[in-house]
Amino acid sequence: MDTARVREEFQELYGAAPDGVWAAPGRVNLIGEHTDYNDGFALPLALPHRAVAAVSRRSDGVVRVHSADIPQGVYQLGVADLLPRSENPGADNGGWAAYPVGVVWALRAAGHPVTGADIHLRSTVPTGAGLSSSAALEVVTALALNDLYELGLSATELAVVAQRAENDFAGVPCGVMDQTASACCVEGHALHLDARDMAQRQVPFDLAAHGLQLLVVDTRVKHELGDGAYAERRTGCEAAAAALGVPALRDVPYEELPAALERLAAAGQSETIRRYTHHVVTENHRVEQVIALLDADDVRAIGPLLNAGHASLRDDFEVSCAELDLVAETATAAGALGARMTGGGFGGSAIVLVEVDAADAVAKSVTEAFAAAGYTAPRVFPAIASRGAHRVA
Repeated sequence: MDTARVREEFQELYGAAPDGVWAAPGRVNLIGEHTDYNDGFALPLALPHRAVAAVSRRSDGVVRVHSADIPQGVYQLGVADLLPRSENPGADNGGWAAYPVGVVWALRAAGHPVTGADIHLRSTVPTGAGLSSSAALEVVTALALNDLYELGLSATELAVVAQRAENDFAGVPCGVMDQTASACCVEGHALHLDARDMAQRQVPFDLAAHGLQLLVVDTRVKHELGDGAYAERRTGCEAAAAALGVPALRDVPYEELPAALERLAAAGQSETIRRYTHHVVTENHRVEQVIALLDADDVRAIGPLLNAGHASLRDDFEVSCAELDLVAETATAAGALGARMTGGGFGGSAIVLVEVDAADAVAKSVTEAFAAAGYTAPRVFPAIASRGAHRVA
């Protein structure tokens, strides 16, 4: 993206040059879905697609936000008027603007002296595609304000602030994986995240050196994580953990899963709750297996684990959809090493691990399958492990 253009747009909009320009990426998750809010493990990587923000600080208690991607004017209000959803039930808090504005609220709620900002945004992260477009907006805003107000927060601390903005201000009960990926990923690596203590390890992820490519297939089925289905699954997982007497489902060892499922049945927990438990425990185990294979430089062997992850998300967690299933089925039939939905689900994107030489043929097979099914043509592009949030100007 031309960051000079974003700077020029800011000046045209607000009448002065910005104090700086920052960028934060979207992400795909290689494995570890719906595990972060269960204190579990995930393995995301940042995309080259990113949100760019030109920002200036203000001292008059006003925050103004504008996006070049949204056909509307500047969203403006006073920082003292910012209220989380719990104090303002039913409020949309500005629609898309809730993500950057929520960061201002979250920083102030944590005691940081943020007295306002002028913000202009432009993003290449597809919205509604399960690639963390909202997290990119939150993280780029958090990083800019951290720099401008000299708050001294680490990238991990900024991710936690951004998650609070999405949870409490925007009203989406997500875990912390998306924001952490956007804030903390390193180019050429996937991020092994422990969501309980925020421990992180950068895992080398150079697919090209192995003759491989990871494709992202955006089904163009828009997902909305704030519509209740996501919250229902999180609540179900919390109920399962409570019934098992553990802090979170992360604390159920994989080897003890059958016994845990029997205990849930004996406690009167529904089959749905038991299936949620089965997914989370097995998905955490799949993350550990993928990490071991990457450490052993056996990248091709992760393909079956991607397939197993998709089956679990489809059958146990029930967050897939017909289009995502079609991607997984068609890609593997066309020779992909593995494929699965990525992100929260209910639409969005899938990832496909392929040999470089087979990438075009697999992408063509998926596109043709969508046409035959009468679906909107998908958008297919390679996932390149990219840099996390940073100042660009």
